[in-house]
Amino acid sequence: MYQRIKNLYEGDSEAAHRFRYALLVFDVTTILFVIATSFFPHGLSVEVIDFVFGIFILADFVARIAIANHPLRLFTRLSTWADVVAVCSFLAPIVGEGLGFLRILRTLRLLHTYQLMNRLKQDFVFFRRHQDVVIAAINLCVFLFVMTGLIYALQHGLNPQINNYADALYFTVTTLTTTGFGDITLTGTSGRMLSVAVMIFGVTLFLRLAQVMFRPAKVRAPCAHCGLSLHDPDAVHCKHCGAVVHIETEGEY
Repeated sequence: MYQRIKNLYEGDSEAAHRFRYALLVFDVTTILFVIATSFFPHGLSVEVIDFVFGIFILADFVARIAIANHPLRLFTRLSTWADVVAVCSFLAPIVGEGLGFLRILRTLRLLHTYQLMNRLKQDFVFFRRHQDVVIAAINLCVFLFVMTGLIYALQHGLNPQINNYADALYFTVTTLTTTGFGDITLTGTSGRMLSVAVMIFGVTLFLRLAQVMFRPAKVRAPCAHCGLSLHDPDAVHCKHCGAVVHIETEGEY
């Protein structure tokens, strides 16, 4: 059993690849569920689904710990603690604890999908041709989810303007893009400090990720002599070996 589980998580068989794709689908499903349940009151059915998700997340977490060569080292990673919080937050509503709002940290589980990037490049031509843009888009989505979730978790129930994820996302995007309509504001001292943090750190990171998506700093054109892949868009010679590189361009109008 141990070897079979290890092969599913770390192996290179078709069954292992299908299993990791299934985990990716499960992660995205849990995130969509967290967002969807913010739009209506939580009843017994939602709590039951929470519990089921929590059991699956716990099983996945235990399996990863069991097959790790150095289990204690896993607890030095942010993703491991995100899993711990996710398990608690999904199971908490059933046992009556007020940890439901911590479910937003489950969004950090998207970080685990980065290990699939190599496989995605093998299976999909789009990922091979646009790897940098795809990674930047994933980073941007994760960042938006985390910021939106943090605002929702801290302001929901306290701020009448933040009723669901859509309200929190609207505020996040208008702040990060420096639009700032002002129709939604964060209340209280903690809300103002959160707004300051979003404006100082968030705007810089948001603009950087957006720039990578729409105007990559490097282009992928492997050098025929040394194999260096990334070059400046206007490069004529390889910075590593000096050979002439041929970068396809669309020209300027």
